[in-house]
Amino acid sequence: MLGWFQRLLPKTGDFFGMFEAHSAMLVAAAEALKQLASDGGSTEKCLRTIQDREHVADDVIRDVLTTVRKTFLTPFDRGAITSLIGSMDDAIDEMLAAARAIDLYEVEQLRPEMKDIVAVIAEAARVTNEAIPLLRDVSRNGQKLHELTERLVRLEGKADDIHAAGLRRAFREIARTDPLQFAVTREILRHLERVTDAFEDVANQIDGIVIDHS
Repeated sequence: MLGWFQRLLPKTGDFFGMFEAHSAMLVAAAEALKQLASDGGSTEKCLRTIQDREHVADDVIRDVLTTVRKTFLTPFDRGAITSLIGSMDDAIDEMLAAARAIDLYEVEQLRPEMKDIVAVIAEAARVTNEAIPLLRDVSRNGQKLHELTERLVRLEGKADDIHAAGLRRAFREIARTDPLQFAVTREILRHLERVTDAFEDVANQIDGIVIDHS
């Protein structure tokens, strides 16, 4: 009975192609967020772009989860596949949450630390997009993948430092005179920092695959 059932299942799924499609959406959304952070960026247009990319990413993760259920032979452990695509999806979800907060509170000009974290996010997306195709041959690319995940972890640490510095400066400058604006600043900084947390999770998932398969 088990053998009959296994013969009905596709032997392989294009998980690598789906990972790469999702990582391309991460880059596109991060670039739109970067444009939103620029003083001349249209919040409405950039938010719409990020929403569109997030919707495509949602389609990709649904395809991954469906393919995992239907495929008998997978390139990595099923848990590793779903955890990796899940952490990637968390990153784009947090980008959308940050953009929505900026739009909701009608923030027309981001504080310098916000722009700095957005720049870190854009770099983290590019590093992720560089790393994902290397998963097609983990044994050959293990060292390079490790170098890229180290970069992602360092970027997350950099974002943490910027986040802390931004909160300190905002507290000194506006907390007492404009507590509402301080609360808005704190929330947007938190959303942006959580994007980099998600990219660190991506790095950890990739490292786990490298350890298991290189």
